[in-house]
Amino acid sequence: MLNTNQYYNRDLSWLRFNHRVLQEATDKRNPLYERIKFLAIFSSNLDEFFKVRVSDIRKIKQLDKPLRKRLITKPNKLLREIKKQVQLAQKEFGRIFFAEIIPELQQEGIHLLSYKEFNEAQQAFSKKYYEEKIQPSQSLSVGKNKPFLENEALYLVSQLEDETLIWVKINEDTPRFIVLPSSGDFHTIAFVDDILKHHLQTVYDQDFYSIKISRDAELYIENEYSGNLLEKIKDALPNRTSGQVTRALIDEAMPKSLHLKLNQVLDINDTDVMKGGTYHNFKDLFGFPNPTTKKLSFPKLPPLVAKEFAEYATMFEAIKTKDRLLSFPYQSYDPVLQLLDEASNDVLVTTIKITLYRISKDSLVAKALLNAAKNGKDVFVFIETKARFDEENNIKWGKILEENGAKVVYSYPGIKVHSKILYISRKEENASLIYGYISTGNFNEKTSEKYTDFGLMTVNPKITGELCQVFQVLEGQIILPKSKQLLVSPFTTRSKFSALIDTEIENAITGKEAYITLKLNSLQDPEMIKLLYKASNAGVKIRLLIRGICCLVPGIKGQSEHIVITSIVDRFLEHGRLYVFGNNGKEKMFLGSADWMTRNLDHRIEVITPILDNEIHLQLKKLLEIQLADTVKSRLIDAHQNNNYIKKGAAGVSSQHKIYDTLI
Repeated sequence: MLNTNQYYNRDLSWLRFNHRVLQEATDKRNPLYERIKFLAIFSSNLDEFFKVRVSDIRKIKQLDKPLRKRLITKPNKLLREIKKQVQLAQKEFGRIFFAEIIPELQQEGIHLLSYKEFNEAQQAFSKKYYEEKIQPSQSLSVGKNKPFLENEALYLVSQLEDETLIWVKINEDTPRFIVLPSSGDFHTIAFVDDILKHHLQTVYDQDFYSIKISRDAELYIENEYSGNLLEKIKDALPNRTSGQVTRALIDEAMPKSLHLKLNQVLDINDTDVMKGGTYHNFKDLFGFPNPTTKKLSFPKLPPLVAKEFAEYATMFEAIKTKDRLLSFPYQSYDPVLQLLDEASNDVLVTTIKITLYRISKDSLVAKALLNAAKNGKDVFVFIETKARFDEENNIKWGKILEENGAKVVYSYPGIKVHSKILYISRKEENASLIYGYISTGNFNEKTSEKYTDFGLMTVNPKITGELCQVFQVLEGQIILPKSKQLLVSPFTTRSKFSALIDTEIENAITGKEAYITLKLNSLQDPEMIKLLYKASNAGVKIRLLIRGICCLVPGIKGQSEHIVITSIVDRFLEHGRLYVFGNNGKEKMFLGSADWMTRNLDHRIEVITPILDNEIHLQLKKLLEIQLADTVKSRLIDAHQNNNYIKKGAAGVSSQHKIYDTLI
């Protein structure tokens, strides 16, 4: 079995997370255009899943059995189950879009038309739009030979009587949705696919069908493994071919004869083929236009100004006075940008060190570092070039910083740096004072508006002294950091978390109060799961808040009956990690960048900090308790991951809104 009473398969669990995203698309408590956005998120997530995870599973299939078994059990069976679950999800997606979203759009006076529904004026508009906007850059291929279909690109295909195939690529630079001529409150929109089909129908008198393929783009296994095991995997795949088709998504209305012809021409089989609707690439729904003046999205929740900084002339004064906590996206990211801006211009600042994992294209963070380097500061930047899908942008900024005097170090072979840390050295009173910032989220002002994260600013030497050692590791000055306070992967995180769980087990056995509360994106590591089972059996109360993958199976007698798990999917992406241990009344709390996945514990550099400030400890606990009490967007994660809402209905506690109100 892929799922057992002890361990829920990680890939199937991820699909259950994406199901929770799909639930938001059908939840009428969300405004109409937000539900459309959740459809886009679902589609985008699924594309990445095939590009990365399915690609890796297919590669692992090629390994010899002893090595393969160390990585994935029964990959063929897993791929079949993934296909089954994805097809069910896509069927539900289609039902939501066509049976719920489109009728509700019509109620708002917005009509999505196929080319067969165009009136004369719309046909004339379609013809002109094609000639002026599409035809100049149109890619069209006619022939019987095998074409090369670009990864994730959209195509329309048809077959002539002599079995000649006509391939038409839908240009990515063309808007996917076109607002058609309308009158009054009757607004019409068409997929650009239908503008093309209207033209092709007049030229070829043929029906055209959509197809999209996903290819193996790279070997992403290096995101999961490191060291000798990673080298063994790479050595075992010396002749791997880039670009193998992992999924062919076709129009379910496509004739059988054309389907079989495509299998032959593209060298695929039915295992690779998934039947969808008339349209693909629904991630383009992010750009679905609203031609009306109606408010059909969430009202804005502008980021709040963190008032605690207002009474201080500089960020340095504010942080020197006491530790500071920021909660994104509820609070503005400006204090982080202000700290970097002040540091880049302050004559007393000598050194700035930072890790960059995912930075925005027009990054204000990178610009501040650039300014600091130009001003003669000692700037050290560790840039992770293996940040999936952000490699090019990260390297671009690295080169710019390097050209202007910063010391830039790029990824280490075989290990990813996932920590989000900042170190600033400033001369104060004849000595250097270290200012540190440790966060759960990236140094990215754009995603800080969408992801829930925490950031801690501190001058506490117990933390900043050890933060200095982490950067010494990154600079190659030392191999092992000495850390009593910080948990640093891959060196101490696993052992320290294990020791904290063992303490709770001992406390429970001796009749003392014992509990563990974790807020994570993912829980997958088998050894940590076994420890949580052991703690549950000892009587430790365990409360988990897991956004995504959850391989632990709760509620099993004699194994996990004291473990309760919920998951929140809402307008902001839950991204922060918190770790709380009862410690017999002397509660310990940590925040940091690491999930409890094997890759985060053993194959990445992660930094997790204890919360040593009592006021911040209480503040974080309050925010966590609000989330644990959510009865609007919270689902119970049971043994089967059915994703039942805790309490579905208009009334209840929406934790994200309540946190925002709490921080006002």
